[in-house]
Amino acid sequence: MTEERAQHSVSPSPTASTAVGIGSLVLAAVASWSSLLLVVQGRVIPGWGVSAALLVMSFVLRRALTRVDDPADAVRVPRSRARWARLGNGLLIVTAVLGTGWGAVDDLISDAEYHVLRPAGPGGCTVVVRETSFLVIGRGEAYAVGRAGLALGTSGSWTVDDGFRPVDAGAYDVRWGPDGGALLIRGTASDPVLDGGLTDIDCGW
Repeated sequence: MTEERAQHSVSPSPTASTAVGIGSLVLAAVASWSSLLLVVQGRVIPGWGVSAALLVMSFVLRRALTRVDDPADAVRVPRSRARWARLGNGLLIVTAVLGTGWGAVDDLISDAEYHVLRPAGPGGCTVVVRETSFLVIGRGEAYAVGRAGLALGTSGSWTVDDGFRPVDAGAYDVRWGPDGGALLIRGTASDPVLDGGLTDIDCGW
């Protein structure tokens, strides 16, 4: 068997390519509208950034997997299934792009800042905080990031008067125990914490 024929024999079918592409797009759409974030080597990648990366990866994967040396011998997907696949792809792409754009614009408008707090807890559990401010209100969300570097949602949130950012100002305490941790946010006399301020941190030990 020639090298060309061997490469052709292992080429993926259009069905497999479609499944991989749709799977990647589903992940991108979910990530774009969720409260997840990823920490890689101390750098925080928000959900919309994860979604953007997944979108690019889905396009690259589909392009790579649909390369067939001899298109005439390729297995053809039924026309009705291909039409539904294109429709599904389109909806997923729109959903992911809108979510990614919304997240990026929200971070830009609210001047979002992400902080990886120290010390970390047992098992590498880490607190990541997202702080924003808009007009006279400051907000913050805490994430519990486990050993894998991924947080699937927020652990707690708070609101501070006058757009104050307690974590950026160092007005916080992180305490760890054998069963988890706690993040205490401290306001000031002129910029008090209006809501929240004490968040339990649990990485699922």
